[in-house]
Amino acid sequence: MPPQPYPGRGGIPPFPHPEEQRVSITRIPFEQLPTEIRQAVADKTGTVHQASTAPGGMNSGIASVLETDGGNVFVKGIPADHPQVGAQRREAAVAPHLPTSCPRLYWHLELEGWSLLGYEVVDGRHADYAPGSPDLPLVEAGLAELQKITAPADIEIKDAVDRWADYAPPGTLQHFDGEALLHTDYAPDNVLITGGRARLLDWEWPTRGAAWIDPGALALRLMDAGHPVEAAISFADRFPSWRNARPEALAAFGAATAALWAEIAEGDGTPWKVGMAEQAATLASALHLAA
Repeated sequence: MPPQPYPGRGGIPPFPHPEEQRVSITRIPFEQLPTEIRQAVADKTGTVHQASTAPGGMNSGIASVLETDGGNVFVKGIPADHPQVGAQRREAAVAPHLPTSCPRLYWHLELEGWSLLGYEVVDGRHADYAPGSPDLPLVEAGLAELQKITAPADIEIKDAVDRWADYAPPGTLQHFDGEALLHTDYAPDNVLITGGRARLLDWEWPTRGAAWIDPGALALRLMDAGHPVEAAISFADRFPSWRNARPEALAAFGAATAALWAEIAEGDGTPWKVGMAEQAATLASALHLAA
């Protein structure tokens, strides 16, 4: 049976549907795609002279940098019948609305049983969130740019109210409502540093909600990188959305985030997830005391 529509706003579940969870995919070289697909890509890029499979990652059946007549292109894709194809299609739909700090999507192809995205090639390294890192001002600038973006009304994305409904304290969900376009996952792997900028990757699960949610999500990742909770909250204060938010809204976010990570850690005791749950509890306590 295919995934059933979610009854909340947007018609999609707040977190990935069980049939849409990240599932490892066997990655194949670009040359092993059917001839019709490779020709369709060449029609977009010009002649493909060389294809190099990208290392790492388990969530794309194709992840290759192509050297073409039109320049280099990063191609990622999965079979059209894979559970994650819906997330990739959302990523394609939201791409035109993203700020320039995000890699540019050149094209989206659906044919011969595959869904493919062709992106700007971004050569960089993952962000360093450690205290004193020179990357932090770049990450701040990238998020500040995103904070100006309103979530598009014409595409189906998650809603923050639905997303945190099972975790927020009773009577607090109204604080999560808003029209900002949110990323919410500021893991260093999702931020590349290149050319003096921070580039935000992985837009498979864009969210509509209160703008202050993203600075809060980043604050938790800073704590995981070694920042004391006071310093992480101070960093979030650099963003007007967080600085001007009602203290009870931030406390609700802290409580919801702690509940979410506690559930994640309980279901999977991987040390880094347990560590995130502990940091989230510390953040929740600090925000509660400040409310």
